[in-house]
Amino acid sequence: MAIENSAATVQGRSLGYRLSVVLVPFLYSLASRLLFATCRLRHHGLEHRRLCERPGPYIAAFWHYSVLNILHLQHIDERRWVAMVSGSTDAEYVARVLALHGCETVRGSRHKGGLAALKTMVTAMGRGLNGAIVADGSQGPARVVQAGVVLLAAKAGAPILPVAVAADRYWAFGSWDRTMLPKPFARLDVRYGEPLRVEAGLSAERLEELRGELEKRLNGLYAEAWAAQGRTAH
Repeated sequence: MAIENSAATVQGRSLGYRLSVVLVPFLYSLASRLLFATCRLRHHGLEHRRLCERPGPYIAAFWHYSVLNILHLQHIDERRWVAMVSGSTDAEYVARVLALHGCETVRGSRHKGGLAALKTMVTAMGRGLNGAIVADGSQGPARVVQAGVVLLAAKAGAPILPVAVAADRYWAFGSWDRTMLPKPFARLDVRYGEPLRVEAGLSAERLEELRGELEKRLNGLYAEAWAAQGRTAH
């Protein structure tokens, strides 16, 4: 599934691009493993995660700024993961990094192939994989939940586990979401929030209600995570 999507993305591209999508993910994966090995990790709200683990697969939802950190947390659950990644050429690098970490990927976004990607995610979760999805999407706006994660939960019959990450020492990139990467020997705090249960057959009104509730929980968790670092935001 992920390999076929990758092949379609690179087909017809320049030799430089095709070489870079092989080398860059490999080099980043190696460097990031070394970086995160130096970091100290603390978990908060583990009881919420355990509530999700017992019955079956669940969906980890998080803001885009923390995506580089979440990648290194997938080992906390014994199940494998499937993640939704944008179908853009730039996102090919992300998809290949995820593959190197043993995570399956589904390509799509709200602008292109989103519904087909959601269906494929549901199928993968039916095989027992946990789902990972960026709640504010690949293009934002930052920290505003898109409806896709709620639709996925309804179709997959899986709870949504809100996740937020903060660090005491980090770099913030100049992207729309200020993507965060911890500095060497940083302390990473990972917070899990109360799971959101989503019923099947949602009306448009109920979908918006649950979307707003998830946004409230994620932003509350985000505020808690960064307040513990003496900050209001990253």
